[in-house]
Amino acid sequence: RLEMDLSNPESIERYVNSVEGSIDILVNNAGINFLAGLDELDMAKLNETLQINLIAPLQLTRLIAKRMKANRYGRIVNLSSIWSIVSKERRVAYAASKSAMNGVTRTLALELGPHGVLVNAIAPGYVNTELTRQNNSPEQIQAIIDTIPLQRLAESSEVAEMVAFLCSEKNSYMTGQVMVVDGGY
Repeated sequence: RLEMDLSNPESIERYVNSVEGSIDILVNNAGINFLAGLDELDMAKLNETLQINLIAPLQLTRLIAKRMKANRYGRIVNLSSIWSIVSKERRVAYAASKSAMNGVTRTLALELGPHGVLVNAIAPGYVNTELTRQNNSPEQIQAIIDTIPLQRLAESSEVAEMVAFLCSEKNSYMTGQVMVVDGGY
């Protein structure tokens, strides 16, 4: 966060240009989630959500994919969300940004595949993170757990294992996919 401000396109470009050598892996993992329904949606918050969750990752991908294409190798993993696939109230900006990321993932898989670059997304369900605890009371979290067939939230390490696989040499053929990691939700 100190090296690159995702809300500032110039900061993103400056950071990527400062990194020397090849870049083989890009994981677009940053995200924000302001809870708001349609009637309470603030345009400034909508724009900020789209900037951080969609535009910044797309800009990073555009800049880094040039190097990956030149090397004829790369792995890009975009962190999407279960809210790009199913709905929940007060998630309009977040769901829009993550749904768009799924489309970006599929499109870039087509564009970058001929250059040896695989592009996938992971759509986690409820994960035991600060953001989940910020947006839900302990009672709400227990109610959520009761709706998950595995009867628990995911741990971030479980999502990280999927990211690691998609970025590894073991993944040599999967591209353009949105992998749902939600405990059966």
